[in-house]
Amino acid sequence: MANKRDLKKDINHVFGDILDAVYYWELENTQKSTKESEAIIDDAFAGFDELIARVNDRSVEDTKAHFKSINSDLESKGKVLIDRINKLK
Repeated sequence: MANKRDLKKDINHVFGDILDAVYYWELENTQKSTKESEAIIDDAFAGFDELIARVNDRSVEDTKAHFKSINSDLESKGKVLIDRINKLK
């Protein structure tokens, strides 16, 4: 990760892909309940907002370690949401 701009792009791409996957699932499964998929969408937006707020936090002294922790949180949140998408029935 080179800088703040790249980290923001990564966050945007990961959560954008997750939202695309959920919307695609909803289109393919119109007769099924969307309660769980809507919860995934809500969690994706909440995770996006949280990580962007952490990226924009200027009170951090060690930015390299801060961005590294944000990147690892992005991976873990992304994996959790992807696992939830894969379990949709």
